[in-house]
Amino acid sequence: MRPARDPSPESLTGLLGGRRSALDATAPAVAFGLGWILAERSLAWGAGAALVTGTVVAAVRWRRGGRPLAALLGLLGVSVAVLVALRTGRAADFFLTQLLSNVASALVWTASIVVRWPLLGVVVGGLLGQRRAWRRDPALLRAYRLASWVWVGQYVLRVAVFTPLWLAGEVLALVAARVALSWPLVAACVAVSGVVLVRALPSGHPGLRHPRTTGH
Repeated sequence: MRPARDPSPESLTGLLGGRRSALDATAPAVAFGLGWILAERSLAWGAGAALVTGTVVAAVRWRRGGRPLAALLGLLGVSVAVLVALRTGRAADFFLTQLLSNVASALVWTASIVVRWPLLGVVVGGLLGQRRAWRRDPALLRAYRLASWVWVGQYVLRVAVFTPLWLAGEVLALVAARVALSWPLVAACVAVSGVVLVRALPSGHPGLRHPRTTGH
């Protein structure tokens, strides 16, 4: 009988999570758009709404046991986005940091695949306490490299959608895109990459939790 493979796409979702973080990251952008449009396209009101919402989100995450650093970094990201928009006087520039972060993420994930340190393996291997063991398994390394391309595609898709909207100054469309390409896209990315991982492993491989070193 063949050893059972793990994880399934669902268990990969359990490992990586991300739903609450994606929703928390979206809330300030929605608040910015609502404040901006309800106050007759007032950048100051939009910025204020985003900062208040970002502060509330950070406080709630902290109160619920989230890491203080993660909460503060989330608030810092909102603050930087607000400062950029206020500095340029262009509401669409609130989303510029998000656009640039997706460009950077696509490049970093691609580079990690090329140098054979796929970030999906780094993250999942770290969560499983494997350190570098997963890299000594050629089949597992190959599976992580293939599945990491799904994550590259996630960032490229966001850049492809955000860029023309940002150039056109379509603030409400950017808000809608931010919502649509947050948790729904993250969930799809985790599920698809989980399927790719499972299917990329050869028959009889014990799964992600049990890396096999060369020669075994």
